[in-house]
Amino acid sequence: MEKFETFSGLLAPLDAQHADTDQIIPKQFLKRVERTGYGEFLFFDWRFNDDGSLNQDFEMNHDRYQGASILIARDNFGCGSSREHAPWALKGYGIRCIVAPSFADIFYNNCFNNGLLPVALAADTVDRLFGELRANEGYALKVDLERRLLLTPSGEEIPFELDDFLRDRLLHGWDQVGLTLRHEEAITRWEKDHGID
Repeated sequence: MEKFETFSGLLAPLDAQHADTDQIIPKQFLKRVERTGYGEFLFFDWRFNDDGSLNQDFEMNHDRYQGASILIARDNFGCGSSREHAPWALKGYGIRCIVAPSFADIFYNNCFNNGLLPVALAADTVDRLFGELRANEGYALKVDLERRLLLTPSGEEIPFELDDFLRDRLLHGWDQVGLTLRHEEAITRWEKDHGID
């Protein structure tokens, strides 16, 4: 899994509460087991009209937000089913970090299995960031995972809480396989001691 350390990215708004995993990646696109190829279907029912054209009323479709790698949303982002395709779709679209007041538990943990950083901030801070984003085209944030900080264009440092273990997983790029391989030498030794080849 790709390491997540420090990066700067354009912010895009999703001004919706309870954005569930069926909105993030609708069920009709869950026909493959690969982790790639889902980005084009992200928020499909919101991004596209029935005739397949882009829905210009959906704010993320506006030109000023194209190329965004940080998404800001409202409460309870990622609720609904446990489908891991949701972080796959976000990552496939180019999103590396999601900022919201709260996340559904399973979605939150799935993010760390897939190299995404979910950042929970107080609702009033999220609301203020929405305002700054809409008032300033090209609004970008810098994410400093080591220091657990978001930095705004004005230089404001916004701290966020994150468990040490989860932070270290992203900093080192450890998915579930990577976590196991940290003990490869001990596993090999145990297998040898027990006659397992």
